[in-house]
Amino acid sequence: MRRPAARLAPSLAAATVALTLAACGAIAPGPTPDDVASPAPLTGFAARFVGSSHEPAPEATVRPTPGTWDDVALPAGYTIVVVTRGDDAATATLTDAVERYAAEHGADLTVLEARSDDDVERRIDEAVAATPDLVVGVGDGVVDVFALITAQYLETDFLVVGAQLPEPTHNVTAVVWPGAEFRGTGLGNDDAHPAAVTAERAREAVAAGAASVLHDLTGIVIELG
Repeated sequence: MRRPAARLAPSLAAATVALTLAACGAIAPGPTPDDVASPAPLTGFAARFVGSSHEPAPEATVRPTPGTWDDVALPAGYTIVVVTRGDDAATATLTDAVERYAAEHGADLTVLEARSDDDVERRIDEAVAATPDLVVGVGDGVVDVFALITAQYLETDFLVVGAQLPEPTHNVTAVVWPGAEFRGTGLGNDDAHPAAVTAERAREAVAAGAASVLHDLTGIVIELG
């Protein structure tokens, strides 16, 4: 008469374990979507620049409100390092635009020239070692290396002017416009067209990009009309 009770013992033990596990799960439920805090709405310059109170998604393309960056001033002692590669007219125009912007805003500027991919990598390393507020990449020739190296320096803000990276990390911002949208070798975008990279458009791009970074709108692509 004791055999049926013996056969029930394992089943009762298994049931007890199952109830215990279920109780533990009930005590510590996983987070729900309602528990995840929403990003704070954009205000002030950031909201005017983006044209919305919603923060742009990572890698989003933003068409900023023209002129919102005109009155943005850099903090005293702001430092910029430019990494430039190429002797074409577009690269020269963009480099000159960064130099003019730095002079007008009292920023400390260093220009590092590169002649090859290896040079670009060395210049990025040098730029980051100097701990500037912003590292600017100028010329289609820097894009391929920037795409590989900038993710290694996530604490440094990078700005690419007149081109963009295919998969930028949160610390890389780009400014593009029709005729200046190169994304890297073999990705289907033509090199910058000299006629599109005018002095006026280059200065506008540098000012918009710097203002965006200064207000923590990074990891996005700024598209000028």
